[in-house]
Amino acid sequence: MTNTNSGGDLSGKIGLVTGATRNQGRAYAVMLAQNGCRGVAVHYHGERSRGEAEETAAEIEHLGSTPLLVSANLARVSEVTELFDAIDRQFGQLDIVVNTVGKVVKKPFVEITEDDFDQSFAVNTKAAFFCMQEAAKRISDHGRIINIGTTLQAATTGLYSIYAGSKAPLEHFTRALAKEIGARGVTVNTVAPGPLNTSFFYPAETEHSTEFLKGMSVQNRLGEIDEITPLIAFLAGPSSGWVTAQTLFINGGFIAR
Repeated sequence: MTNTNSGGDLSGKIGLVTGATRNQGRAYAVMLAQNGCRGVAVHYHGERSRGEAEETAAEIEHLGSTPLLVSANLARVSEVTELFDAIDRQFGQLDIVVNTVGKVVKKPFVEITEDDFDQSFAVNTKAAFFCMQEAAKRISDHGRIINIGTTLQAATTGLYSIYAGSKAPLEHFTRALAKEIGARGVTVNTVAPGPLNTSFFYPAETEHSTEFLKGMSVQNRLGEIDEITPLIAFLAGPSSGWVTAQTLFINGGFIAR
């Protein structure tokens, strides 16, 4: 993992990254440790993901930070509460929350099923909302809440209706919560990456659609996680106090066409 220490000193801070088993989640959890967090909570869901969560935890520990592995189904509010309770018991504080969990469904609008709808909103909307709510109750003054959305929130394109639609509320949640708790110095932002070269991206795509999405970038390529991580590091750090209630698009000049 390359060092992406561009967010400033996070010494003594405690971070939580939801969905920290792989891809963006793992990168952001490791980044928090690189930047000096004394503890990082690694959220995962289910025993099938535990091995990958343990790999993330091992990287964090190698960097001198204390990992905490917590399994939770974030679509259940009681388990969201239990996740935050576990962090409180282990560390007694919480300063940074990064919500990365997401689910992609790519289908024509008329083929979206009720189950597709319910699962997408459970993961992309409900889980993020109640993590934000719990974070707002517990986060330290001058804390940081960062939500991971998608550039498709601002694109006119087909087939991603339920994915983009279930991520879109993050912008409204972000603005409202930023206003409500901003007097404490807490910032709340959404980062909306473009298509990334990750295992999260490829299952929903074909070779043709991948080339098409590459062509929507001015550099004719997918983004890399290492190109997103410095922005997360900045937003998590002490220098970002004037940046709040924003949706920050980072997508290589993604052009909807």
